[in-house]
Amino acid sequence: MPRLTERFYRVDGSRSRETGGTGLGLSIVKHVVQRHGGEIDISSELGKGSSFKLVLPASRVRRRADVVTEPAVPA
Repeated sequence: MPRLTERFYRVDGSRSRETGGTGLGLSIVKHVVQRHGGEIDISSELGKGSSFKLVLPASRVRRRADVVTEPAVPA
């Protein structure tokens, strides 16, 4: 589990290039979360599944009312 956020690391050897994926997903998530001062918590239970929790400092999170949304502009 400690290596899950490393680039190109795959736990399941049955997944190959032909099934897709670059092996970068969790590495990118970890780096983005860390750049925001947060952390990623991963727990897993064999045969049950895995849980991924992102913890970010409150100062880095905007409330929905603070987010300004603009209508999409047709291309």
